[in-house]
Amino acid sequence: MDTIHQKDYIIRSKKEQSVNVLDLLNYFLHHWKWFALSILIFGGYFYYQYSKTPFMYSQSEVVMIKTSSNTPTTARITRSYGGGASVKDEMIQLRSKELMRLVVDRTGADMSYKISSGLRNHELYKSSPIQVKVAGVSSEGSYELIVTPVDANNVLIKNGKDQELKVMLNKWVQTPIGKILVTPSKYYKSDYYGVDILVSKIPREAMMGQFIGSLNVSQIDEDAALLQVNIEDQSPERAADILQALITVYNDVYLQDKNKIAENTASFIKDRLALIEGELGSVESNIEEIKIANQGIDIASAGSMYISEKNQYKTEGSKIETDMRLAEMMRSYISNKGKQNSLIPNNTGLIEGNVEGQIAEYNMALLKRNRLAEGGNSLNPVVIDMDDALTAMRNNINRAIDNSLRGLKIKLNNAQKEEALAQGKVLQMPQKERSMLSIERQRRVKEDLYMFLLNKREENALNEAVTEANLRIVDPPTGKGSPIYPNRLKKIATGIAIGVTLPVVILISMMMLNTGVRGRQDIENVLSVPFLGEIPLVRNKKQSKGDVLVSKSGRDPITESFRILRTNISFMAKDGAPPKVFTFTSFSAGVGKTFSVLNLATTLSYLDKKVIAIDLDLRKGTLSSRVDLLHGKGTSHYLSSPSISIDEIIHKSDIVDGVDFIPIGAIAPNPVELLLSKRLDELINELKARYDYVIIDGVPVGIVADASIIDRVADLTLFIIRIGKMDRRQLPEIEKIYQEKKLSNLAIVLNGLKLNGYGYGYGSYGYGSYGYGYGEEKKKTIFDWFKRL
Repeated sequence: MDTIHQKDYIIRSKKEQSVNVLDLLNYFLHHWKWFALSILIFGGYFYYQYSKTPFMYSQSEVVMIKTSSNTPTTARITRSYGGGASVKDEMIQLRSKELMRLVVDRTGADMSYKISSGLRNHELYKSSPIQVKVAGVSSEGSYELIVTPVDANNVLIKNGKDQELKVMLNKWVQTPIGKILVTPSKYYKSDYYGVDILVSKIPREAMMGQFIGSLNVSQIDEDAALLQVNIEDQSPERAADILQALITVYNDVYLQDKNKIAENTASFIKDRLALIEGELGSVESNIEEIKIANQGIDIASAGSMYISEKNQYKTEGSKIETDMRLAEMMRSYISNKGKQNSLIPNNTGLIEGNVEGQIAEYNMALLKRNRLAEGGNSLNPVVIDMDDALTAMRNNINRAIDNSLRGLKIKLNNAQKEEALAQGKVLQMPQKERSMLSIERQRRVKEDLYMFLLNKREENALNEAVTEANLRIVDPPTGKGSPIYPNRLKKIATGIAIGVTLPVVILISMMMLNTGVRGRQDIENVLSVPFLGEIPLVRNKKQSKGDVLVSKSGRDPITESFRILRTNISFMAKDGAPPKVFTFTSFSAGVGKTFSVLNLATTLSYLDKKVIAIDLDLRKGTLSSRVDLLHGKGTSHYLSSPSISIDEIIHKSDIVDGVDFIPIGAIAPNPVELLLSKRLDELINELKARYDYVIIDGVPVGIVADASIIDRVADLTLFIIRIGKMDRRQLPEIEKIYQEKKLSNLAIVLNGLKLNGYGYGYGSYGYGSYGYGYGEEKKKTIFDWFKRL
């Protein structure tokens, strides 16, 4: 191969490996039916999904968490039980299962009434014409009925495959699933007669999970105690009711927890008051007895001057003792193992060591722990961690009380020392006076403690009476009037996108996996061999005579293609003379070589030329078989026997008119030796003298060596390439044969071209402009249409 041809071949090879965008587009246009069918299927499927998917609506509200900064002053005074709420804690509690369970029970959201609107079911929340009750169905039970109003007094009930049952309104009726009561609502009108209403009882846990899954709670701003609560549901009215009920139920639970603390405190104060009242009565009885014994004389009047000083310190000591006793009572209550899981009374007046603040924090933590432990979740790692934290908090409270007691003891010792100094001034006072003073002191201590507890009881009652909610709705539930899902445009666009993408992927995969020759462009991108013509694909041969499809005056694509081939052959001169001996070859069998021989020979005969076709495929004899001359004398007889004359092997065929034939004769055991004999040269020279054209049906060049042997007698070698039959990777072999001149005057003929095609690789070279056809085409069926895809 010379340098110029080698460079041209490399350029064409690189061009063949690239994919032209316009060719790719033509390739897709050729298979437009695939795209149309795919878009129709997927677009229709997604539209069907859109049409049957229930509409989903969104509702949202804004709520404020009440903290010390946004609570009125009078309310903050009474908020002694429980501190400010944590925003994140409230967000978690709003999504809790227990809270949503109460919401479902309160709103009755586990009952559903739907009617069919096209393919889609429409929720009749609060607008259902009927209400259904089934006796004995628990909150976790479920059932599904179809109720059809018949008239003003009767409805039809259908349950699954059971037969329809006609029942009266407002009357309990026994059915296979139990007793049923159907009552009409204010929406029960004649418009619903004959309309099926789907009645569903959904298990409460399932409905609760559905609402929690669609509920979203978010903080609007990090610096603000404002939450946005959003929920999605098939009914906008039900979504709004769920949001409102969620806040109401939350506040109810919050107030219940708050009242539990107040009730425990009230019970503690009541018990303490009863005990102190009894002790105070005993002290007053002792005073009465002493006065009676002394006949009403005031013993203390004699030493009033000294006692006045002493009483000052006694009063201080009494107050300290009161605080100490109260602290001891609190320590005894906290140390009681039976009260480990009980709330600790608050508002005890212990200000030493911030005891009251610690108790309030402990009570709130205990309430939160008890809520988490409800339902048998005491082994929850969070509950265990909170138990440990509560134990530590209880120990801290005990230590704080101990520290308070130590401080009070120090104060008491100081007061007693001062009292002892004053006592020295009244050593002369009678023993009875000292006893009287001791009893008076006890009375004052108990009176002070009694009055203190009475005040705390009133404060606790006031706090219990104030019903201040923890959450307040700032913006009530609102939402768009249109559904947020499904989106018709998105659904259809998705279907169309898949409908376009899938054929593209399949077609590109087919194109990448298809290594066969696709058209003239594949050949011209690789080969520098002269290209003589294209033969259209033959789909129907029923109206042909044998394999001959051309006609003398025909205007069909087959006839036109062989006319063009006939004209182009005249330009393939060898040694300055037009070619007279043509040999047909290929890389493999079954590419239309014999078909081309018969039709080209017939086309040449229409020019009033003498044409003869020779079957030199001595192994197979396809041409001889096609013209029904397998049993006559032929080439093998002539080449093997000098006694056989040319006239003996020339035959006419009843199948093909105007063309003479030389069949193969007998199948030869040594075809190569016969073709190498001089008799073949003599035969061809004699035929050239008798005929205008000699056409040889040779053997495939890629199978045996016969083709190269026959080449010595040929003026022109026509290499038949069948679209889809030959691998493109074999094209360089043809180029090599051409460049090395192994076959004389080589040219390419492309067979199997699809008409009116846009296919990749041959979109610009097909016979799409032919409009005549050949013969009458049969009526296309659906099966044929799919087959052509």
